[in-house]
Formats: sequence, C-alpha cells, structure tokens
Amino acid sequence: MAKILVVDDEADLEMLIKQKFRKQIRGGEYEFYFAENGRVALEKLDTEPEMDIVLSDINMPEMDGLTLLSKLNELSPLIKSVIVSAYGDMENIRTAMNRGAFDFVTKPINFEDLTLTMEKTLKHAQHLKETLQAVKENNILKMYVDENVLNFMGKKEFESTIMANETIEATVMFVDICGFTAISETASADTVVTMINSYFDVMVNEIMEQKGYIDKFIGDAIMAVFTGEYHLDRSIDAALAVCGKINSLPAFGRKLQFKPKVSIGIKSGEMISGNIGSESLKRLDYTVIGDTVNTAARLQDAAGENQIVISEDCYSKVKESFKCEKIGDITLKNKAKPLTIYQVLE
Repeated sequence: MAKILVVDDEADLEMLIKQKFRKQIRGGEYEFYFAENGRVALEKLDTEPEMDIVLSDINMPEMDGLTLLSKLNELSPLIKSVIVSAYGDMENIRTAMNRGAFDFVTKPINFEDLTLTMEKTLKHAQHLKETLQAVKENNILKMYVDENVLNFMGKKEFESTIMANETIEATVMFVDICGFTAISETASADTVVTMINSYFDVMVNEIMEQKGYIDKFIGDAIMAVFTGEYHLDRSIDAALAVCGKINSLPAFGRKLQFKPKVSIGIKSGEMISGNIGSESLKRLDYTVIGDTVNTAARLQDAAGENQIVISEDCYSKVKESFKCEKIGDITLKNKAKPLTIYQVLE
C-alpha cells in the first residue's frame, strides 16, 4: 500500500481527494494522510516515517510548501514530493525543483493528470528504495549515488563499498530532444515540464528494457550507460527503440504542435566509474567519466534529427548486426585527428 501525505490548507481538498480516489482507497492501493501546513506535515512524518510521497501546496500558513521541501530533504530524502499549487510561474517551479520536488501540478487540479503524476512518482520512489536496499546489501546497482545513500548507510560502510572506483568497459549513450530549447523559451512552465517529463518517460523505459541505466538528466538530454554482455549492441537496440517510440508520438499541444525528434550519440570503450562530487557536502553522483564519455557527447552534437551516430571502432564491432551508413569525417574538440563516423539505420 502506498502512503501519501497531502499538505494543503484548503479544507475541501481532503474530501475531494477521498472522493476521487475512493476506489484505490477501498482496494488498499493508497492510504492518504492530511496536514494543513508544513509544520503539521513534519509532525505527521515523524509518526509515519514510511511515507512514500508528499503532495504539497505552496502558499500555506505557519510553514509554506517551499520551506517544507527544504526540511523534507533533511528529514527523509527517500520521500518524493510533488508540488500542487495555483502558483505555476517559472520562478516557483524552479525553486521547487531546486529544493528537490519531483514534479509540479497546477491548480485547479486535473485529477487525471494528478493520478498519472502520482503513479509516476510512486514508481520512482519505489525504484529508489529498491536501489538503496541493493546498495545496502552490497549488490550495487550502478545508477546514481547522492546524499540519499549517505543518509541511508553508515560512514564506514559507505567508504568501504561506495567509494570504490574502477576502470570499466562500457557503452555511453547521449539522447537529446531536438528543438526543445526553443519551445522552452516560448511555452508556459507547466507545459514545458509536462512535455519533457513525458518524453523522458518514453526514453527511459526503452533504455531500461535493454538493461541500461540512467546516469543523469542534462537539461533536455539523457546520459545512459550500458554494461555487461553485448553492452554496445544493447545500447543500439535501445537507441533504435527510442527513435521509433518518439517518432510515433503525436504532436503536442493544440497551438504548439511540437513533434519530438531525437539525436543520439553512442561510444563504447574504457571509462572510469566512481563517485564524483564533494564528500564535505555529501553530494556525490555515481557516474562515469573519461574520453569515451566526452566523445559520446560530441557524437550526439554531430547527429541530426533521427540520427544515431557511432564511431568507426564501434561500427567495426556491430556492422554484421546492424545496417549502418558512413557519414564521413568530423573534427572533435581536443582530438588531433578527424573521427570517422557512421549512422545506424536499422
């Protein structure tokens, strides 16, 4: 059963939530808790530490939602939060995201949108808990490690298991949404967040289907890493699936009519895997770095819409498994010689 804390000073919201989600409540899927402001919410979390997600308004007496977000990260970093507010301007959205909000829903509430957002957030929260439990048991899923892991584990255990760095053979893939920067400059903040989250969901599902993991989200791009057997082949399978799924999506917005396309760069080779960041701030990311990673990013820069670009050494490994076409030579930053690149067709 998922435990959800709703923080809002509107008295009618509790009744509305219970009405709209009565089937899920009756079926034992959701258990709702309610608080009229951030201070009361923290008291509830103290008595119910196993809460999964928090839905919070911004403007409330005693303690507002943005202050609650800051406190929430200190109290229980595993709890994912969604801001539900009429204050949907970019400044509030950016502040909320910077303080750890997972998503943002504007009022008046569209309950179909809220339901989808809750399901996505609960799925992410559960996945994070499973990942951290695997870390605790030393079955490290090399996804990402930040202050959540540091709070979850003791210092000695952290230093002995998480701080180990190694050189690995893997494949890095960068996926960028073409033309999205221009949309983000003209569309409303709520539209931008909804669009990019929906596109990321599609891409992430295809990457995980091929046993890749998401290293990080970088603006409107994804960096993914594939390890293990046939990591290069699996990354290309994922890239083809991402292109196919994104191309099949309808145009977004009655006015915008934005039709998403992606450009993808893939590079396989040796890289350093470890925790990069600041121990004193307890902010580290489990990531990969090195020339292979940098080259993959530059190959993505060179790719056009619906192009999957790979290097010549990658082409030589997969040419019998995938249909590819030579593009030519490009000059990359910090590279003495031009790099011959190919695009994967199918």
